[in-house]
Amino acid sequence: MSNTDLEIVVEDPTAPDDESPSVANRRSIEIVVSLLLLALAVLLGYDNWRTGIDWDSTGPQPGYFPFYLSVILGGASLYGLIAAALSQQAKTETFVTRAQLRRVMLVFVPTALFCLATQFLGIYVASFALIAGFMRWIGRIAWWKSLLTAFVFTAIMFVTFDVAFDVIMPKGPLEAALGR
Repeated sequence: MSNTDLEIVVEDPTAPDDESPSVANRRSIEIVVSLLLLALAVLLGYDNWRTGIDWDSTGPQPGYFPFYLSVILGGASLYGLIAAALSQQAKTETFVTRAQLRRVMLVFVPTALFCLATQFLGIYVASFALIAGFMRWIGRIAWWKSLLTAFVFTAIMFVTFDVAFDVIMPKGPLEAALGR
């Protein structure tokens, strides 16, 4: 029996192209992330220093423990920054290609828009739009199936959270019009 009889290979027609050009190398991403974490550590350190990092008669002040956590985060960020700057291998290693970044953005952008839409439309209408949109444009599923699935899921979510458990969820104009 040959190896081809033992395994079935199914290729994904939407998989990213192996020949796609590099958008960023690993070194540049590691440097950017280390700098962002270092900036966060400085901001947190300053804010906790401002609220107090000493011991007083009742024990540690509110910023004592978070301040030292931010010092540790800052130290780790500096280590990561130096390691990334000195790494020769990371300079040539691709972090993300154009095709891979496109696939990530296909999920990230609608999810970010969902978060924004939730503020204005409420969670149920925004969830309906996100689910139907993902199913239709990314999954290439028929409109009627996408709309039906989004409606059923959103209805189940409404009944579960709003009716059964009485959880306060972000509401929009549709819920206000329906008296909820």
